[in-house]
Amino acid sequence: MQTPMKFALHFGNIAFPDPADAKRMALAGEAAGFESVIAVEHVVIPTEYTTRYPYSPTGRLPGGVDMPWPDPLTWLTYVGAVTTKLRLITGVLVLPQRNPLVLAKQLATMDHMTGGRLELGVGVGWLREEFEALGVPFERRGRRNDDYMAAMRALWDGDDASFEGEFAAFKGMSCNPKPAQGRVPIIVGGNTPPAIRRAGRLGDGYFPATGAASDTAALIRSLHEAARAAGRDPAAIQVMTGCPDALPGSGKDPRAAVAALAAAGVSRIVLPLAAFQANLEDMLADFGDRVIKPLST
Repeated sequence: MQTPMKFALHFGNIAFPDPADAKRMALAGEAAGFESVIAVEHVVIPTEYTTRYPYSPTGRLPGGVDMPWPDPLTWLTYVGAVTTKLRLITGVLVLPQRNPLVLAKQLATMDHMTGGRLELGVGVGWLREEFEALGVPFERRGRRNDDYMAAMRALWDGDDASFEGEFAAFKGMSCNPKPAQGRVPIIVGGNTPPAIRRAGRLGDGYFPATGAASDTAALIRSLHEAARAAGRDPAAIQVMTGCPDALPGSGKDPRAAVAALAAAGVSRIVLPLAAFQANLEDMLADFGDRVIKPLST
């Protein structure tokens, strides 16, 4: 029997930065059958920056410098407290900017307190000026990311843990409580060759942040090649991505669009909340009735 497709709501913390609105959105999404909500991250936004944003043709971040970017972990903790089933995902957290031991404790506590509903989407970051403001080297951030992933997993896997890496090292350390899931699943974000290789070697999941079925299929083939090269089963890496043709107002058949991505190997469809904001509760419920529920039976 084919596994039902999962559906996530994206950009939750910037679409609904205030608590009452975040609660309203989360409860409506959960009631409609959405499986998860995703929060994004920037700690600071430079007033001026020359680094090009890779996910927009303009090379600029959406919104102005005064647009709220709530901390994703704090925002997801709040959403987890007002829901019972909705999974909580960062998409993505800029891992090289975080202290891995402090983060391992925070994530394990979040997972423990929400009954095992947390997933950590990570990326290496792109905004050099933000790294400089935080005092974190921009260079070799990919290697730093990999060390931090391994260090956190060592702390989650057992007590009296030790790890020796270039960017993180400790001996005989315990970090409790442990995640309710044993480990917090880590989803590797990005569509560059290094991100694909990292997902194949280390990821529990992969988020290429693209929505075209043909592009996604090619990325998934590359992911599977990277997994096999690392001696891993490609099927162990869950793939999540966007699906523009499933959005309200696209004029396309949403179920056919989802089926095409499912055939390519996608297991979670990610939809931006902006597409539902005109009439939130009704639009989420309608999508649940028309798309989610028929694909879940």
